[in-house]
Amino acid sequence: MARTAPEGRSTPRMQRLIDELRAVVRRGLHPDETTRLVGECLAPHLGPDDLLTAEQQQGDPSRYRQHLVHAEEDGSFSVVALVWLPGQQTPIHDHVAWCVAGVHRGTESELRYRLVPDGPTARLEFTEETVNPQGTVAAFAPPGDIHLVRNPGPGTALSVHVYGADIARLTTSIRRIYRLPAEPRPSAADGSCVDPRPSADGV
Repeated sequence: MARTAPEGRSTPRMQRLIDELRAVVRRGLHPDETTRLVGECLAPHLGPDDLLTAEQQQGDPSRYRQHLVHAEEDGSFSVVALVWLPGQQTPIHDHVAWCVAGVHRGTESELRYRLVPDGPTARLEFTEETVNPQGTVAAFAPPGDIHLVRNPGPGTALSVHVYGADIARLTTSIRRIYRLPAEPRPSAADGSCVDPRPSADGV
């Protein structure tokens, strides 16, 4: 059983993906194995025009936008589409559960951080940046899942996220937004930069 998003419905391709995801999640495997198999399910569906409805691909000029596509009745997993207009980004955050994310359109940049818990001088240490083009699948699980995601390109970016949590109930996958001092990303070859300060809350 499932609860559908306010946007309304799933496409036939998305419904096939949901059925595949349900079969994996119901096996009750270790999160590392679950995320690997979820990624294998997700990857072949990234790119085709018939995965998401037109409504689920709509952005918001003020911030990146979340569309809840599916929430499993037992709360075991959810599917979310995230739409990023050029330059939009998340705050630095971590998550309530494991996640597998696939880039459906455009390119996403991910900045990863490590928490240095030094009491009053606690801070975030920049560890790496990954640039994920269309078709890329990445998986992560807490702890150690602190990151910022942004759209560095000139066009819209769209990604599909599978979370091991009930996003219909929680409304977000974010466990914590980090407002600690954060090391800036070293300057890129193209001269671009990322402001690590918190932005609007969301998934």
